[in-house]
Amino acid sequence: MIRSMLRAAFVAAPLLMLPLAPAAAQAVVFDPSNYTQNLLQAARALQQVTNQITSLQNEAQMLINQARNLASLPYSSLSALQQSAQRTQQLLGEAQKITYDVTAIDRAFQGQYGSVSLSATDAALVAQANTRWQTTVAGLQDAMRVQAGVVGNLDTNRQQNATLLDQSQAATGALQAMQAGNQLQALQAQQLSDLTAVVAANGRAQALSEAEQATAVSEGQERFRRFSNRSSYQPSAVTMFRGN
Repeated sequence: MIRSMLRAAFVAAPLLMLPLAPAAAQAVVFDPSNYTQNLLQAARALQQVTNQITSLQNEAQMLINQARNLASLPYSSLSALQQSAQRTQQLLGEAQKITYDVTAIDRAFQGQYGSVSLSATDAALVAQANTRWQTTVAGLQDAMRVQAGVVGNLDTNRQQNATLLDQSQAATGALQAMQAGNQLQALQAQQLSDLTAVVAANGRAQALSEAEQATAVSEGQERFRRFSNRSSYQPSAVTMFRGN
């Protein structure tokens, strides 16, 4: 009996040492509907990423454009224009004899121009005529000096105009273009100021010359009156041409 049991144990032992057989593998099933949904979800995710990238690129370009529009013009003609205007103003301020002042003009015309005083001596009349002549000459000189100063500004204005046009064409943004345009307008205003100065100086010189001529007529009438009232003068007929 014991021997039979031992013999059965030895027979069963190798069987216990054998590995257990694996479970049958589960079969894989392909689901087209699920695959399509997953593919659509991936496509939508990719499109969202693409849209975000495009949005970031647009925002970056917008910031670049804003930076360009806010960039200041690297050139300024203000100093040159101010110097030109100051030169012209200085020449006007150096007006001789009668300045560009209403009170000074009224005072000068009351004393030097207009009707000649009947009580003035001949020497006083000569002195006043000489003063008026000097004032007229000074006015003509002042006008020519202003003209020369304005002509001297032409070269500077020409250079500034060319430079500002180049700056305007090369402007990278709205602010630079606007600043270049403003400086061009300032240049035009300065040129108009020079033109006004020339017109004023020429008008002053012409007015002084005409005032001198008008006063000379009045003085001539007074001289003739005095000459006629002299007792030693006796008018007589004068024969201009002798007959044959």
